[in-house]
Amino acid sequence: MRNIKLTIQYDGTNYNGWQIQAPSVERQVLSVRDWKNIITIQGLIQEAIKKITGEDSKVLGAGRTDAGVHAIAQVASFKTLSKLSADIIKRALNANLPDDIRILDACDAELDFHPRYNAKSKVYFYIILNSPIISPFLYRYAWRVPQRLNFKDMRNSIEFFKGRHDFSSFKASGCSAKNPVRTIHEITIERHGVIDFMGTGITGDFLKIRIEADAFLRHMVRNIVGTLIKIGAGKMHSSDIKKILLLKNRNLAGPTAPAKGLFLEKVRY
Repeated sequence: MRNIKLTIQYDGTNYNGWQIQAPSVERQVLSVRDWKNIITIQGLIQEAIKKITGEDSKVLGAGRTDAGVHAIAQVASFKTLSKLSADIIKRALNANLPDDIRILDACDAELDFHPRYNAKSKVYFYIILNSPIISPFLYRYAWRVPQRLNFKDMRNSIEFFKGRHDFSSFKASGCSAKNPVRTIHEITIERHGVIDFMGTGITGDFLKIRIEADAFLRHMVRNIVGTLIKIGAGKMHSSDIKKILLLKNRNLAGPTAPAKGLFLEKVRY
C-alpha cells in the first residue's frame, strides 16, 4: 500500500467546493440523484484516480474549501496499490481532469501522513477591489466593494484577531467543528494599486487580507473579511471586535464575504 501526496491548484468558480456532498435530512429539496450530480473537486479527482488505477480511493484534503473558493496549493493524499510512479500518476490525473484543476506535484508520502491532521497551519488570502468598476479578467477572483473604505481603520483592527480566541462569532451556522477555539498566528492587510496579469498590470484599489492560523472554522475568513468591510465603511468600530469575540454571537459580526475572493494559498507542515 502506498500513500500519494498531491499538491493541487484550482479555480473553484464552477464547483460546489472541495468535499463530496451527501444527501441529508436538511437537503430534502434535492433527490439523492441530484446530490450525486453535484460536481466537487474531491469527486472529480477520485473519478480520475479510478480511471487510472481501477481503485475506489478516497482523497483526503487539507482544507474543505467552499463552493467558489480557489486554491493556489491545496494538499491532498490517497492510498493506492498501484505501482505507477508518482510522476506518471500526476500526468495521468491532469490528462483526466478539467483544465481549471491541475495537479502541480505528486509524491510518495509516509503511510500515516494525513494532509489535514498533520498540518501545522494554513494560509488563506482574500482580494477586495474598492472601486465601482471591476476588470472582466478579475471579477471571478475579487469582491467589488464600491463605497470608499477607510484603509487605516481596517489596518488598525486586524490586531484584535491575532492570538488564540473562541471564534464562535465568526463561524457559519452549519459549522460542524466541536471546538471553536482557533489561533491566528498572523493577519495582514495590504493595499495594491496594480495586480499583475499576463505580463501587464490591471490598475485599481485592491486590498489583500492574508490570514495564517492553526486551523479555520467554516466561513471564518469570509466572516472576518465581512467584519473588516463594515469597519472600513464606518458602520462598526475596531474596538467592537473584542466584544464580538467575547459574546460568541454570529449576529454581531459582519456579513459573510463572497466566496470568489478567497484563496487557499498554502498549507504548512
